[in-house]
Amino acid sequence: MTVRKMITPAAVEPVDPTNLLLTTLLNELDSMVYLCRPDRAWALEFVSAGCKALTGYSPRHLLHNQRLSFVDLMHQEDRDQVLEVIRTALDQNQPFSVEYRMLHRDGSERWVWERGRGLAVAPGQPALVHGFVQDISDRHNREKALAEAEQRYRSIFEHATEGIFQSTQDGHYLEVNPALAAIYGYTTPLEMVSELKDIANQLYVIPGRRNEFARQMLEEGRVVNFESQVYRRDGAVIWISENAHEVRNIDGELLYYEGTVEDISERKSYEQQIAYQATHDHLTDLPNRNKLRHHIDIAIKEARRSSSQLMVVFIDLDHFKNVNDSLGHGSGDDLIRIIGSRLRSCVRDTDTVARLGGDEFVILSTETLSDTKRISSFVQRVLDAIEQPCMLSGKEYLITCSVGISQYPVDGEDADTLLKNADMAMYKAKQAGRNNFQFFTNDLNVLMTERLRVQQDLRMALKENQFELHYQPQFAVDSLALVGVEALIRWKRSTDDALVLPGNFIHLAEEMGLIDSLGSWVIDEACRQLRQWLDLGYEVVPLSINLSVRQFQQAGLVSLIKAAIDRHGIDPELLVLELTESCMVLEEQRFIDLLADLKALGLAIAIDDFGTGYCNIMALKTWLFDSLKIDRSFIAGVSSSEKDRAIYSGIVAMAKHLCSSIVAEGVETAEQYEFLKSIGCNKIQGFYLASPQTAVDFSAMLKKAGNSLLICGENSCA
Repeated sequence: MTVRKMITPAAVEPVDPTNLLLTTLLNELDSMVYLCRPDRAWALEFVSAGCKALTGYSPRHLLHNQRLSFVDLMHQEDRDQVLEVIRTALDQNQPFSVEYRMLHRDGSERWVWERGRGLAVAPGQPALVHGFVQDISDRHNREKALAEAEQRYRSIFEHATEGIFQSTQDGHYLEVNPALAAIYGYTTPLEMVSELKDIANQLYVIPGRRNEFARQMLEEGRVVNFESQVYRRDGAVIWISENAHEVRNIDGELLYYEGTVEDISERKSYEQQIAYQATHDHLTDLPNRNKLRHHIDIAIKEARRSSSQLMVVFIDLDHFKNVNDSLGHGSGDDLIRIIGSRLRSCVRDTDTVARLGGDEFVILSTETLSDTKRISSFVQRVLDAIEQPCMLSGKEYLITCSVGISQYPVDGEDADTLLKNADMAMYKAKQAGRNNFQFFTNDLNVLMTERLRVQQDLRMALKENQFELHYQPQFAVDSLALVGVEALIRWKRSTDDALVLPGNFIHLAEEMGLIDSLGSWVIDEACRQLRQWLDLGYEVVPLSINLSVRQFQQAGLVSLIKAAIDRHGIDPELLVLELTESCMVLEEQRFIDLLADLKALGLAIAIDDFGTGYCNIMALKTWLFDSLKIDRSFIAGVSSSEKDRAIYSGIVAMAKHLCSSIVAEGVETAEQYEFLKSIGCNKIQGFYLASPQTAVDFSAMLKKAGNSLLICGENSCA
């Protein structure tokens, strides 16, 4: 039988429900509640369970300072200040509140907030302090991060190179950074904010610009690349670009605008410069073709509205290419500038003078010129202004122009038609002898169509080798012996077998850029023909080839001629190069060097059309040439004018001292021949003795008489 021992329950002390509830609540707190003595050791009389999470230590470690004092956990750098705050509050019987750093058991640093106050006890017993310590590390870190972010923003705000602002909807600044103040010409941001109270009227140049800014903000909530002209403090105008957005509170109410400002004046100036260059000529500063078309379009609209007229005057300089090629492009540019300035002086401020390119100018006049007489007077004033002497490269030159006129609405109702028709009229002025003006007529359409057809045929002619050389003999004056021959190009059109003289196509070849190819063909064909005559056993006389200014400037001219000579195996002494006087006003040393290179090949050099160009008589003493060809214009009047005979005699007398050979061109009568014989001219060339002949006919001449051919009568050979 098992005897069970009866266990009597021990006496249980009654529990105070209020104290139990209080203790439970305190221990549930994440923070630490304490009660301590404000003595030197600050010993804790009570500490809640929250101290474990706060410090890493259990309450028993800190209670009565059994293991360490709570004061020991305070950061050494903060401890004295914290204790001083608490003592001061206790002395003044005030609550205290202090934030500081404390050291966790794991070695980490925590920020805590401690608050409390002194607690009175029974008389004769020391006072106590009760307090509450809360971990505020997260809050402190957030505040620190926020402060650092604000500091970074403030640093950016203060040191940014672009302007930053906050402005109100009603148009004043709340805050600006130093960069924006500097952009607008203020010494400090405060100065700008205090002085610039009305953005709409004080800042923006164009009225209503601030309203547009606000409108975009209202519709989009932002503005992007908002470009405006604004006034600086000193009144200067600059260009800015703004990017901004709205800033609203949590309730969606607009607080202010915030954004940036960039000074884009330099960029705008560059853009304006580029735009100006796109519409203006760089040499003369005149409007170019694009700008002119725009002006014509505007003028037409106004003329249509007011039932008025306008006039387009097309101007082309005469023989500008000779000046440009002869004096160099620098002098040519100077001449273009002079002409541009003169044309501006001829018109009203409301008229337009434009340069289309090269030597072409246009005047657009909106002045009401109701009759042909008034228009003629205006255009004659233009002709006279251009014809005034020009100083180029230290020399005085005269230049003329050819002018064509079209009118709105009779000659066209759009810019292209008016320009085209004025150009046609100008071409007619060229054909009429230059230095004159012509009005557009419907007949000019036929003329222009023909000109275009000739240009097309000319391109085809070069491809299909439709050119041939004719040969005009040169004779000794005293013996009438054949002493030379000049090669003259002819175009035998395949369309109608018509023989076209060079005066009708050489200028077109130059305009079209074909003259170099054409000149190269002439040189090669002349050498080929010489070789053929030599192979036939003929006594060949020297053959003259004409070189234009353009050909004389052709790159590789000396090599090209040498290659033709070598290719056909001829003696260079059988070739004479005829240069016009226009070549002589090229840069002098370059001209002399090129002559020397040509002479070094063994070629003879002749000055063609002497007396009509830019020849410097003094320079002839040093230039390397073998003969002078006196222009045909001088021989025309010797039969009837004593003055013309005196001039011609003087030229021949002078030429005898400069070279061994003098050729008179354009001899057409026996009287002219006798005159030349009487003054001792060496050679003659002209229809009186022989006209230009085909290669076949000239070959027959060589075969029949060799080098002793004599003239039996006028225009006949035997």
